Amino acid sequence: MSLAGALLAAVDVGAACADGVRDSQWPLVNYKAESTIWPVSQGEGIVVAVIDSGVLKDHQDLTGQVLSGADLSGENTDGTVDDNGHGTGMASLIAGHGHGGGSGIMGLAPKAKILPIRISWGENDATADLGLPRAIRFAVDHGAKVVNMSIGGYPSGAPGIREAVAYAVDKDVVLVAGTGNSGDRQGAVEHPAAFPGVVAVGAVDRNGLHWAKSSSGPETTLVAPGADIPRASAKSTAGHGIANGTSDSTAYVSATAALIRAKYPNLSAGQVINRMIRSATPPASGEAVPNDRYGHGLLSPARALEPNAAVDGGPRENPLLGRAESQGAPTAPSVGGAWEEPAPGPGAVAGGNRGVTYTVLGAAGVVVVGGGVVGAVLVVRRRRRVTAAAAGGYQGCPPPQQQWPPGRG
Repeated sequence: MSLAGALLAAVDVGAACADGVRDSQWPLVNYKAESTIWPVSQGEGIVVAVIDSGVLKDHQDLTGQVLSGADLSGENTDGTVDDNGHGTGMASLIAGHGHGGGSGIMGLAPKAKILPIRISWGENDATADLGLPRAIRFAVDHGAKVVNMSIGGYPSGAPGIREAVAYAVDKDVVLVAGTGNSGDRQGAVEHPAAFPGVVAVGAVDRNGLHWAKSSSGPETTLVAPGADIPRASAKSTAGHGIANGTSDSTAYVSATAALIRAKYPNLSAGQVINRMIRSATPPASGEAVPNDRYGHGLLSPARALEPNAAVDGGPRENPLLGRAESQGAPTAPSVGGAWEEPAPGPGAVAGGNRGVTYTVLGAAGVVVVGGGVVGAVLVVRRRRRVTAAAAGGYQGCPPPQQQWPPGRG
């Protein structure tokens, strides 16, 4: 299992941008979030579970947004600490509120709440795969209406995950996961994204074109911004970085699901997914959709929030349940262990060993930590696959674009 978009290209966005971090968030600029999205919905009242490395609750762009969750990694936390930074980054893209004077990271759904569920990334931890099904069930049972899984690399027959996905679908929860960052392996959308019922999200760049490392396959549902993405870092309570990956695009789709659920609370999860699919915009490449690279097209939050009686009055069932898995389902249903309820807060699960292994990816990336610069980018590696893209050479503040996708309304 891997982080589907770990800190692959985190670069200094500090002094050179003054506090231009907000202006550098090109997805918000391109989506015209301030003028077309937030007047309609900001995700109020919606809980989004982030199953990941934890979420730093004290980050200045997330204060007050992070609920007490669970730690299934075996450490004594409530999910609100993050020694990797990946989960904090995802939470900031979903529900970040920035900080004084229009500075810092804003999420696409800035009034949603984050339920952090920390799972093990242990390379040699035999119980690591069991954390995901427990995390999904915990999220559902603790009020999450959307579950963000910016993770990948699980086998299709991993114990209990298929059943946990079915449980969440039956409980009317929107599940979102990244297709993966192994773009050279065509037709290989990773699990859990490939499970029927899960919104499988690929990544595009600022020009609306397929990001080269984004995994492709027939399960791809949508694509969203996933290249040169500013997000919060857990290196400090004021840390920021820039990253690439389908993790980031997954977070934008989860945030959009939260926006829709806040605006239209009577819609089923299936109708929310249908809204995102039917409102998607064809890619700038001109390719016909749906296809393996772009799915049904580019996520369009503003269009997804527009009144649509045809979708809202349609079937309430999840439209992705009948989707075939290109890599094949297991010959027999996987059997999960007995569901054991982890209590929220410290001590949710005792024992265990995270066994995290870190790999340094090049020297192009630097992260600002307390005013200093660390010249190494760390990502988690698991035994199955390293889904790491090379660090990019991007420096400074990205120039904004005025419409999304480029050349289209």
